Amino acid sequence: MLYLSLFKSNLLGEEMKAAVFKEAGKPLSIENVDDPTPGDNQVVIAVKRCGICGTDLHGTESHETALPSGTIPGHEYVGEVVASGKAVNKEWKTGKKVTGLPFYSCGNCAVCQLGRPWQCQKNEVIGMQHPGGFADYVCLDTHNSIILPDSVDWIEGALIEPMAVGLHSVKMASSLQGKNILVIGAGPVGLSVTYWARFMGAFNIVVSEPEEIRNKASLDYGATATINPILTQDVGEEFSKICGGSSPDIIFECVGIPGMINDATNIAIYGTELIVVGFCTREDHFIPATAMAKEMTVKFVLSYHKEDFEFISGLIASDRLDVSKMCTGTVGYEDFPDAFEDLRKPNNHCKVMLAPDEV
Repeated sequence: MLYLSLFKSNLLGEEMKAAVFKEAGKPLSIENVDDPTPGDNQVVIAVKRCGICGTDLHGTESHETALPSGTIPGHEYVGEVVASGKAVNKEWKTGKKVTGLPFYSCGNCAVCQLGRPWQCQKNEVIGMQHPGGFADYVCLDTHNSIILPDSVDWIEGALIEPMAVGLHSVKMASSLQGKNILVIGAGPVGLSVTYWARFMGAFNIVVSEPEEIRNKASLDYGATATINPILTQDVGEEFSKICGGSSPDIIFECVGIPGMINDATNIAIYGTELIVVGFCTREDHFIPATAMAKEMTVKFVLSYHKEDFEFISGLIASDRLDVSKMCTGTVGYEDFPDAFEDLRKPNNHCKVMLAPDEV
């Protein structure tokens, strides 16, 4: 393996700094841990930005699917190559900007070759089963990663992952062209869905979100109108008023808390398509008969394709996609545990990122 002078090899007993989950109810702990060691087809990147995702928040709450104590979360990362394994192609040279799908997989099976590593039987998740991006360094499979153009900055690079979630979700729906769309939730994923719905030719794109700063952001990302569900007694009725009497053809649920699927099925009419994007890790309940009576199509979506990352990277590099406004805050290690906990409460932030090199 090739180790570079700017990378502290754990073979030398060196350590890096990381934000470590200990137990639910306690902030992340900033600790020194062993540096990662790349395998034959892996690189280590020095993390420049890593975004906080709702999945990170859910995984550090008290429930049966919580992360194990000692986990380093974080899967929305970008950084530069500082070390590589012995079988890595020479294009992955020192200093190259890199982001990628947060998976370790075999790299050889059919789904890996198609760029769908989460379907690999050997797949494991970075930031869950393996140390994630809330650290100085993170180790990545080259077959699940992409080299970014120099014109893509650190913040843009870290936003490719949440933008890919939205792109994959929209691609999983039927044709959006000319359709009336309701997006429930205007966090980063909801904004991403909104953007791609506009990109794919949707007609009315209405976003339902209780935080007004996020409603305003959704208008920048392609929404034609917004609804505040706290101020509106009936979101479906308000949608119909906005859209000239029409109801949603497709609903995207982008919140991921119990009760949202039930709310969406109540809003739906006959034939409505529901795409469940919000990653809910708790038990939820809805009445199947409600969806059955309306003969709804319901899809649960997860993850993305490698080609989605490449597509988004190209759009950003050619100035056809501006995602920079999605990032509303960057913090260093000192303030990171508090910033992470603050996102559990209603707030005005969209995407907050760890910047390991910031004091």
